Amino acid sequence: MSDRIWNILIHGLVLLTAFPIHECAHALTAHWLGDDTAKNQGRMTLNPLKHLDLFGTIFMLVGGFGWAKAVPINPNNFKNRKVGMALSSLAGPVSNLLLAYISMILYKVFAYSGIGFRELAIIFYCSVLLNVGLAVFNLLPIPPLDGSRIFNLVLPEKLYFKIMRYENIIFGILFFMIFLGFLDAPLDFLREKTFNIMNVITGWVDILMIFIMGY
Repeated sequence: MSDRIWNILIHGLVLLTAFPIHECAHALTAHWLGDDTAKNQGRMTLNPLKHLDLFGTIFMLVGGFGWAKAVPINPNNFKNRKVGMALSSLAGPVSNLLLAYISMILYKVFAYSGIGFRELAIIFYCSVLLNVGLAVFNLLPIPPLDGSRIFNLVLPEKLYFKIMRYENIIFGILFFMIFLGFLDAPLDFLREKTFNIMNVITGWVDILMIFIMGY
């Protein structure tokens, strides 16, 4: 299998797992906090077709960077608008970090299991990288990313909503910054540190597999 086809298949994992889980986590948390906007629109689901954006999907498969359809949230339905928005926004990146943690466990299990499990090990290794990348990127405090909603906790509400009026323009600028590579260094640094943390907190898997395999 060519590297190009393999890369497309790997990035397809994001579309079928990481994106739906990320968006469903937003919808589910908002539902728990009192807002059923996403649920009523059928977005509280793991069905990828409910979450995929056409252009975001194409860019993910071709260039390795993409996006899903944003889950609709009405902050007026929360008892505390700021806290409700922050928690429902945080749920997306946290779900990807949990998926990265599970993927790291499975990667190590298959990596220790030998050559016959090499392909599975590679798939779960890529899943770790992709989910870590998605979580780190979405936690940037830049509209319309999740981190900007969390940042609302420390900003005056008037200023926050004034900034959010221009989120489409800001997203366009962000897209070109990524395309031109201006964010490569800080994102690589954050991804590397997060990956290292995942490696450390799954250290028990190394110990267990070494014991089982008799290394």
